[in-house]
This record gives sequence, C-alpha cells and structure tokens, in this order.
Amino acid sequence: MARGKRRANKNTARPSRAVNYSQLTHPFIPQSVLTEDAVAGVHDAALRVLEELGIKILLPEAREIFVRSGALVDDDTQMVRIGRDLVAAALSTAPRSFTYKGADPVRDQDYALGSLIFAPGGGCPNVTDSIRGRRAGSAETFIETTKLQQSFDVIHILGPSAEPQDIPVHERHLFMMQQQCMLSDKPVSQASRGRAQIQDGFEVLRLARGLDEDAFGENVWAKTIINTNSPRMIDNPMAEGIIDFARAGQLSIITPFCLAGAMAPITVAGALTLQHAETLAGITLAQMTCAGAPVSYGGFSSNVDMKSGSPAFGTPEHVKLMIGTGQMARHVGMPWRGAAGSAGVVADMQSAGENHMALWGAMQANATLVLHAAGWLEGGLTFGYEKFINDVEALQVLAELAHPIPQTDDDIGFDAIAAAEPGGHFFDNPHTMSRFQTAFYDPLNADLNNHGGFVAAGARDATMRATDIWQERLRDFQAPTICEPVKDRTQVFIDRRIQEGGATVVG
Repeated sequence: MARGKRRANKNTARPSRAVNYSQLTHPFIPQSVLTEDAVAGVHDAALRVLEELGIKILLPEAREIFVRSGALVDDDTQMVRIGRDLVAAALSTAPRSFTYKGADPVRDQDYALGSLIFAPGGGCPNVTDSIRGRRAGSAETFIETTKLQQSFDVIHILGPSAEPQDIPVHERHLFMMQQQCMLSDKPVSQASRGRAQIQDGFEVLRLARGLDEDAFGENVWAKTIINTNSPRMIDNPMAEGIIDFARAGQLSIITPFCLAGAMAPITVAGALTLQHAETLAGITLAQMTCAGAPVSYGGFSSNVDMKSGSPAFGTPEHVKLMIGTGQMARHVGMPWRGAAGSAGVVADMQSAGENHMALWGAMQANATLVLHAAGWLEGGLTFGYEKFINDVEALQVLAELAHPIPQTDDDIGFDAIAAAEPGGHFFDNPHTMSRFQTAFYDPLNADLNNHGGFVAAGARDATMRATDIWQERLRDFQAPTICEPVKDRTQVFIDRRIQEGGATVVG
C-alpha cells in the first residue's frame, strides 16, 4: 500500500504534458468508395432528380423564392423543379470557408475543407448515467451536459446535447441559448423550430455576445441543422430555418437523414444520389435567399436494420456512405458535415465500437464537422455521461494523430540508437530520460496497468472510471470569465419574451 502511495505521489508531481486540441486539421488523405466516373454519375442523377422529379416544398415563401429565381413551381402539388443551371449558380456563390466564432477568439473554428471539428451528441430527449439511470432530459441535465462539453477542448462546438423536457416548449429555446452562453465560450448551436424561436435565439445570442445586428451578421455565430424529410421534401420549419439563417448571415447545415432501405434506396449509390439531390436543393434555397450566405453540405446517411426498421450506425454501409458523402461534397467544392453515433443503449462494447467505426469513417472521409461524436446512444434518443467520457478519449487519440510528427535530427534519434547496446534497452537512455515524462499521450480514462495493478486499484472498469471523471469535472467546473456578463445582458429580454408567451413551435 505504501509503495502504491509513493508511486501516486511521484506521478502527481511529474510535469504535465501540454496538449492543444482546440483547432485541428485532417492528417490523412481523403479516401474513396466511388470512382471518379461514379461521382459524376451520382451528381448527374441527383440533378435529374431535381429537374425531372422535383422536391416538395411546403412553405409558400420558399416556393416564391424559387419562382423568382426561375424554378418550375406547382403550388397545387407544392412540387418545385430546379434546373441544373440554378444549382450551378447557387454553388458558385456558396462560400468555401468561413470562421465559426465563439465568445473567445481562441475557440473560433475555420469551417473549410480539411478542417476537423468535433461536436457532441445533440438533440437527445433523454440522458443516462451509472448513478441516476436513464431519465428525461431536464434543465439540470442540460446545464450538466453543457458543462461537460465546455470541459474538454477536443469538443469544439456545443451540441446542445440533452433537451430540457421540464421547460415548456415555447420557453425552452430561450433557456438553452442563455445557458450555452453563460457556461461556455465555444460556438453555439440553435434548432430551427419556427421563425419566432429562431429570432429569439438570435437576439439572446446577440445580447450575450454584446453585438449589434451589423456585427452579428458579419460573422457566423450560430449554426442550425436542416434535416430534409427524405424522400424529397422540405417542411415548413426547415425551410424557414434555411431562409432566416441565410438572411442573418448564420450557418445552415443542409443534412438529409437518408436511411438506406427506409427513406432512401437500399443501395449505397442510390442513397448517396437522393442525399446529394436534397442537399443541393437546400443549398440552392439558401443562396437564392441571400447569395453568399454561409451554408454547409451535410450528410447523415446510414442503413436500417431490415429486421426491426431501426437505424444502424457504425456499420460498413454507414462508413461507405460517409466516405461517399465526402467525395460528393468535394465534387461541388464545399465543406461538409458528417456524423458518428451509436445504436447501442448503454456504454458498452457495442456502442463504443459503433462510434469508433463511424469516427474512422469521418477521418477517412475528411469530414469538416463530425456531429454526435461523443455521448450519443440509442440513435440519438439518449445522451450517456459515461459514453461521453469514453468517446472523448477516442477523440483525443484522433486529435493526437492530427498533430504532425516532429522530425528534427534529435527526434530521428541516431545518437540515441548509437548509445544503446545491441540487445539492450532504451529505458535509461539519455534520449528517453529527457523526454519520458511528456513523450506519450496520457490517457483520460484508459487503464494501462497490468492485471495486478488493475485489481489493486479496485478492479474498476472503463465505465466506472468514466463516472469518476464526469463527477469530478462537474464538481470542479468554473465558467469562463468571458461568460460572466451574459445573464445580466440577456435576462430582461428573456423575461419579457416569457411574459409575452414565448414562441410556439411551428409544425
């Protein structure tokens, strides 16, 4: 026991290894699952879908925008047929890069092809942890999960992860935006659930950041995810989100959720074709609304389990679809969003394996933004605290790979090799002794002890250790100093909007 204590004291006294995961770029060349001819074929087929079959647009205002720009619109059927010339014009004005800003400039993210941005699991109605079990998301868990996201710099933007079900829907958006700004200096996210909620969210964010309307519109401060209703439909709140975010100069990420065999053709190529068509339709609407508006190509396609109809993640098809999505996004020259995730319901081998496979798919595909990279369970129904910690470990390993290998003469180590006897070792080599305390990645949660050390430490598995970590991070959490004025700046507006009845969600 005494020896164990001495070892622990020695370890806590050693120099800490400096790491910076705040801004990352992809370290690997993007991979391909489609030939160049197939990419061109998918693109052409998607344009045919838009020209010949069309897409149903429920919002009259959106159809009017398409009419003014020259698309063929049938108001009786709500079908819009978009010529390839209109798509090409939209792609010519869509920006290829922009800065996605946080409260603190050190949190800013370069949103461009080649960047690597990780976001946590988002939009979950439930949460789970090993102490309190599975339960509906609440104001308390929204605050806790936001604190956890702020606590790790490999999480680059906020989810938000767990919807507070105990706050009325017409007030919830106000609480969520205020808490994001009070607890974190990272870029924030906002849902598109009707014009009133969007404008409320923008106003809270402007007040929190101390921005007037001009300064707000000059940069990207918020993003929204636009999910088309596959196959071939954009509903009212999603169309309003595209339009309002474009007019405000904020980022809409057009993301069909094409599940092969359910809402998309059962083949990988077919699902990519439908996804590409729907994404191009959303991008085109954004650019017709405001040429040059920040917009992102998006894809969150996987397959369903054909026995149950449930979404599957981390499957071979999911990985292929993500790599193919990257090819299609690069074909039109746009930064893009992919996603990890898990269908598993607990923080076990299945959920970890699914997430890791999806993360590697995103790395191979060179996704600009990887959503649902940490904490996502049950296909997005639940955010897991232990799952989040173990996923953060995986993200930190990937972030280490994004750092280039030092290649000086001393790093190459000829003198170190010369100093070691044949058949000897490098443990006491001067080269090792000068570097050993900071040479390697120091795991967040992984236990590198042998069996004896594992038992001596209480035989605590990865889930148990993850529980200790999230509890510690919440216990020690301190909001960034830059967030201190947020409540005073925003509360009067929030109180007034609640008194006025808040904002109804548009269906």
